[in-house]
Amino acid sequence: MNFILNVLWFIFGGFLAGLSWLLGAVLLGITIIGLPWAGAAWRIGMFSFAPFGRQVVDRPHGDLGTGCIGGLMNVVWFLLAGWYICLAHLTVAIACFVSIIGIPFGLQHIKLAVIGLAPIGREVVDIPRP
Repeated sequence: MNFILNVLWFIFGGFLAGLSWLLGAVLLGITIIGLPWAGAAWRIGMFSFAPFGRQVVDRPHGDLGTGCIGGLMNVVWFLLAGWYICLAHLTVAIACFVSIIGIPFGLQHIKLAVIGLAPIGREVVDIPRP
């Protein structure tokens, strides 16, 4: 079921969402100042291509970006980019919730909005199958 939902997601907007995140990652990577955030944007871009069957979790403490430095990086991200990225994903989620068929896609946009607020110190993992 996740495969079918990921294919539909990819066709109906997931490709553009992932491509937008990857473009942002490349632009961040070009600048010296944005380089610390480029990896997070790339991770979210890859997650945006196929979000069904995957979830975002906090990385274990002790990794780079999980302590005070990660918190500071998330504050900078939130002030410069995170709030309007979150707002964009929430707007699309509300549009998806208008129809019953769009509800699963709206939930994925909410996942993207949450990680878009503060992506440093988070990682994407597969949801274990029962």
